[in-house]
Amino acid sequence: MRSLIIVLAASLACSWSQAQAGAEIFRDADLALGQRLIKEHRCAECHVRKVGGDGSALYKPMGRVNTAGLLRGMVEQCNTELSLGLFPEEVTAVAAVLNRDHYRFK
Repeated sequence: MRSLIIVLAASLACSWSQAQAGAEIFRDADLALGQRLIKEHRCAECHVRKVGGDGSALYKPMGRVNTAGLLRGMVEQCNTELSLGLFPEEVTAVAAVLNRDHYRFK
């Protein structure tokens, strides 16, 4: 439990610093990789279990995720909670796809 708290705290700190950078954090992201990882890890299926429908209700651009950095932090939270083992550049790639398709942070 303690290690989970440490990981989440580090993720939030990283997200906070990235929130200041805006969507520039996605500039060099590999969108094809992000799309592949979303499909491979069956993200939509998990979101359907959480919110029903097609799962897209989980994406609320005006909700609690209101910066690019917080979006990346939420993807990192999924990575940690589900033990996906994604590398930082992979988390960024997934978040960049979500930004492109749902959030559109500038």
